[in-house]
Amino acid sequence: MTAPLLQMQAITKDFPGVRALNNASFEVHSGEIHALCGENGAGKSTLIKILGGVYPDGTYSGKIQINGSEHQFHSVRDAERAGIAIIHQELALIPEMTVAENIYLGKEPRRFGVIDGHRLYHEAGELLSQFELTIPLHKPIYELGIGQQQLVEIAKALGRSLQSGNALLLVLDEPTAALTESEVDILRQILTQLRKKGVACIYITHKLKEIFQVADRVTVLRDGETVATHAIKSAACTEDVLISQMVGRELTALFPERRIENGSNRSEVALRVENLSTYPSEPPRLENVSFEVRGGEILGIAGLMGAGRTELISTIFGANSGKWSGEVFIAGQPLQIHSPHEAIQQGIALVSEDRKRYGLLLDADVTRNMTLPSLDLSADLATRGIINHNAAAEKSGHYVDSLQIKTTSLEIPVNHLSGGNQQKVVLGKWLMTHPKVLFLDEPTRGIDVGAKAEIHALMAKLAEEGVAIVFVSSELPEILGMSDRVLVLHEGKITGEFVNDNLTQEEILRCAAGA
Repeated sequence: MTAPLLQMQAITKDFPGVRALNNASFEVHSGEIHALCGENGAGKSTLIKILGGVYPDGTYSGKIQINGSEHQFHSVRDAERAGIAIIHQELALIPEMTVAENIYLGKEPRRFGVIDGHRLYHEAGELLSQFELTIPLHKPIYELGIGQQQLVEIAKALGRSLQSGNALLLVLDEPTAALTESEVDILRQILTQLRKKGVACIYITHKLKEIFQVADRVTVLRDGETVATHAIKSAACTEDVLISQMVGRELTALFPERRIENGSNRSEVALRVENLSTYPSEPPRLENVSFEVRGGEILGIAGLMGAGRTELISTIFGANSGKWSGEVFIAGQPLQIHSPHEAIQQGIALVSEDRKRYGLLLDADVTRNMTLPSLDLSADLATRGIINHNAAAEKSGHYVDSLQIKTTSLEIPVNHLSGGNQQKVVLGKWLMTHPKVLFLDEPTRGIDVGAKAEIHALMAKLAEEGVAIVFVSSELPEILGMSDRVLVLHEGKITGEFVNDNLTQEEILRCAAGA
């Protein structure tokens, strides 16, 4: 093999109270797709932020070499000039600007010094067509779901890389976390084209199957250190080996064993929905959706992006701004829920698919995030608007311990935590409300395999305790691994309902496609 395009040697990076990277090393060759994996908090994103100039030279030790020459990046612009293009896990989009405006942000085509709007939208349209993406160019980013936002970010970075002509290395940090299978296929085709042009790619993902589908080599990080690098085709490189090296122990099962029971053998119906329809100005719309879920049951909601899965649970939770009709019953009692506050009062909780946008106050500490939904529910936490901070810290500490959230203090802002630990904070805050019905929208998106197993085990435990769980997932193995029953949506309608007994991915996909 030729000399490496990129070498990162003995990289060490400290934050207050924690060492994020400890003598980590990593290399990539031209035209290579090199996967980088590890648990949340292993140091992957920190390593990439050093490479991208987010953490400038001087804030870490070690050295970076590109084509044998040492580089010191003092800014993101320095890294871009060296041919490095990065799509970070935290999307860098302006919510109020349109899709086209975001794609060319900072690099807008101009005519006589003025932004050429016609050319901007024309070129953005051609770019999306090249990637086979159908996203409305004039729609503001805040009106898009997290999956479509991810596609815009990918198109933005890939478009600049292809057009600039100086891209040597493309870094994708969890690029498929919110994508459907068809969109993942498009991304793979693009990566194949880039590889033929000699562009190298660092591919960060928690989806181990993707690593074996797209990568040439894989490097494992654990606790900030480089554990191993494998050739994908090596007989020693298996999913079990990677998992063991990532978590430092053998992971016996990603999905806990569950006994599938007939619904009539369960406890009473916790949630019943009859003829739920929505009337937003644009799809996805829900049409006469009816279902029920019993206490102790896990109901999986499957379907392609845009099928109405998120709209379904957010409408029931009172978080959908559009009009709707139909009936919702909790423990047999009819309800009219018009806001999340009313839903919480009735024992309903929702873990959103976009934890950073809807699930957390990123600048607030762990305790404030944990206790916020419970302040109106518990006299121990707040009386007459006055918060009992000792009780808040005590209850938060209980959930931090029980969920094994890695944090140096309850007073740490949650934006300092890894993605998996942020998700556990979101789960903890809703568990503190003692919900009767728990909605989970993509609960394991963007988190590592160890944290996934912990959340799956938590779901099983809550079900055993009698909580009714309704969860949305784009990962069919997760739907099959965790659900007692499965509902499939297509264009806002239920096209399939199954007891999860020898159910196959093919049956789900057939209904998801409307067949």
